[in-house]
Amino acid sequence: MMSEIETKRRGRGVRKAERTKKSLRFLPEADRGIPYIDLLNEEQVARIHSETINLLWSKGIEFRDDEAAELWKKAGADVKGHRIRIDEALLNNLLKTAPEQYTLSARNPERSVTLGGRKQILTPAYGAPNVLDLDGIRRNPTIKDFHDFTKLGHMSPSMQMSGGVICEPMDIPVPKRHLHMVYSLIRHSDKPFMGMVTARDRAEDTVEMARIVFGQEFIDKNTVKTSIANCNSPLVWDQTMLDAIKVYSRANQAVLFTPFVLSGASTTASVIGSLVQINAEALAGIAFSQIVRPGVPAVYGQWIGAVSMKSGAPMAGTPEIDQINLLVGQMARHYKLPWRCSGACTSAKIFDAQAGYEAARNLYGAALAGANFILSTTGYMEGALCQSFAKYVVDAEQAELTHKFLKGIDFSELDEALNAMNEVDPGGHFLGTKHTLENFERAFVIPELMHHDSFEQWEAEGASDLNSRAITKARQMLNEYEMPKLDEAVDEELLDFIDRRESELPDLIL
Repeated sequence: MMSEIETKRRGRGVRKAERTKKSLRFLPEADRGIPYIDLLNEEQVARIHSETINLLWSKGIEFRDDEAAELWKKAGADVKGHRIRIDEALLNNLLKTAPEQYTLSARNPERSVTLGGRKQILTPAYGAPNVLDLDGIRRNPTIKDFHDFTKLGHMSPSMQMSGGVICEPMDIPVPKRHLHMVYSLIRHSDKPFMGMVTARDRAEDTVEMARIVFGQEFIDKNTVKTSIANCNSPLVWDQTMLDAIKVYSRANQAVLFTPFVLSGASTTASVIGSLVQINAEALAGIAFSQIVRPGVPAVYGQWIGAVSMKSGAPMAGTPEIDQINLLVGQMARHYKLPWRCSGACTSAKIFDAQAGYEAARNLYGAALAGANFILSTTGYMEGALCQSFAKYVVDAEQAELTHKFLKGIDFSELDEALNAMNEVDPGGHFLGTKHTLENFERAFVIPELMHHDSFEQWEAEGASDLNSRAITKARQMLNEYEMPKLDEAVDEELLDFIDRRESELPDLIL
């Protein structure tokens, strides 16, 4: 399974590519310049908080891990077995130590970002067991697919992270897969990345690989990755997720505390009812991280799909998802916590009108809601079961438009614009004015993949649809990709670590 790594060890072309690397555009985190939309008044926010406390105290929440239960007991919670009951004073005291915002450091300092408060970042999709490849074939992913998605993320200006489990490379055994995914995220991009959470040793390996890159002292004082932990709704944090939370929290690395909600199945069939449960699950997870290490960054989050009452399948792009995002955002701001949701999601099986409509509704809903960490911005299809190359590059371009939208308007431009109006008589045009010539390159975002010319021009250029243009663009980006610089000694140490861990790990889960 080391063939690609061994090939790179022997090659010299990589070093040449690094020396001749072209500069890439990079959009920093969006600094929100538009107002928030609050659906609840102050009394309603207080009621949601009160009902959340009532749920956590009267019913409680399960932390199905002996060490976690013991930590809760020492912290002052009411603990019976794995059932944890948390009173308001304890919860509030723990939440106070979680930072309102934090910096996510990249190995290239120019790619570091801040999230929380009014800072918002956009990141690729996560966890797909299938890909829709550049030949339009749906199949299991390989590690090459994973590398290619990481490369696209590196080259996409609007992606502030290289990603996490962008897809599941099925050609590598599960116990060893995390090593190659983390190495790809580090080696093929110099942006921040996400860690692995599906077993304690996989989280530990991720932390160790980060230590190799950044150094022990830097890791202890700085956050270099933000990983995802899903609550099993309703009201269960399982041992696998808790193990990862403990590993990352002790290492000062952020976690997205994310109830995985199918509204109507794992919550009540009610938007406002779902909010109380989501609030309880996410806050309990964040509070636990503060028991493990007070002050560690922790992100309030949720993933939600509305369940079709016809089939039981999760639906994307519904108005209820937008409403939940707006509500969760308001509650996160109430607790002064950074928060996440998902972006350009769709249930579509191909990159068609359904995919576009649902992704657009979800992405702009997340943007309007003020999510600090918008996961699944690119490539997401089939309710997270498939990652599309074509949709990836289109979504990445749409994310650039979203970034511009979030900045809001610059009112200081008004005087210059008024001066330009005085230069043009009725019936004239502004194309040749000094103002237009000075501002045309930055006044409007001009999407490359959306075709805006005439029908005749489109026909003369081959009458291609968006999917075809996106595939061409993805191939072009991969052909032009150049690997970012990484110290050779660090690279060798990473590869030696992978060699050693592969020799220790089985090929099969026993």
